[in-house]
Amino acid sequence: MSKVMFSVIIPVKNEGTQNVKMTLDSMLQANPDINHEIIVVDDNSNDGCCDFLRYRNKGYEKVILVKSPGLGAAGARNLGAEYSRGNILVFCDAHITVPPDWLAVFSTDFSHDIVDGVSPGIGSMADPNAVGYGQTWNGQLECKWLSTKFNRLTQVALLPGGCMAFRREAFDRVGGFDRGFLVWGHEDEEISFKMWLFGHNLYVEPDVKVLHLFRPRHPYPVTMTHIHYNFLRLACSHLNEERLAKAFNILKKHAGFEQILSSICLSNVWEQRKDYLSRRSRDDNWFMRRFGIDF
Repeated sequence: MSKVMFSVIIPVKNEGTQNVKMTLDSMLQANPDINHEIIVVDDNSNDGCCDFLRYRNKGYEKVILVKSPGLGAAGARNLGAEYSRGNILVFCDAHITVPPDWLAVFSTDFSHDIVDGVSPGIGSMADPNAVGYGQTWNGQLECKWLSTKFNRLTQVALLPGGCMAFRREAFDRVGGFDRGFLVWGHEDEEISFKMWLFGHNLYVEPDVKVLHLFRPRHPYPVTMTHIHYNFLRLACSHLNEERLAKAFNILKKHAGFEQILSSICLSNVWEQRKDYLSRRSRDDNWFMRRFGIDF
């Protein structure tokens, strides 16, 4: 691949200045010879965590700050992509640290035309030896980490949202992150699933390990209604009728299911479903077989 440029996009919501600086310091000290830009999307934080970027503080002059009105995890990522110039988009949480060679290794990975998306191994800051190498679904479409370290670049079903990189043309072709998602939940699973259905290929890079701060709670309000809505929107957008019925059965026991279903039915999800089914090159049967998911 010629003229590779990485756009590192970091959505931020009430992260605390310490976490944002930790993430940026890690990235700014890495790969000085790799052509890249860093974009921070402050999604209407109320804790002042990005204020230090407003004044071009020494050391952060090249970080691009974008303000958004509270778009949610998916929307903030999409906005960052709109402001970016790179042909590889790297979406990262604002509470991670990266190794010095991370973008150099990603650059080698993306030199292979078959590679459309890559994630590193993601370890816990509390226990760096606890590392996940991509993700998959179980028989209830619950996301599960893959704990086995591969010995080479390897295809995986789902890329974790803490650090995921895509070719821009692939990202644009699938429409980015779902524009109807609420606040937080399932956005990384949805875009991974969608990438595969549209004929793109996703990999985990085991030779890069990013450390992630796993927190007991979000620093902003996230409800189960938000999470269940996004799950159902994913299902309605991509699953066949039999699997869609299974998804309904999974959620119907939860409080508020009727209201969530009503909101979904009144949304644009059915037009989106029709568009996706007309353009994708693989179906959910293929995906479930390929990754051994019994759903």
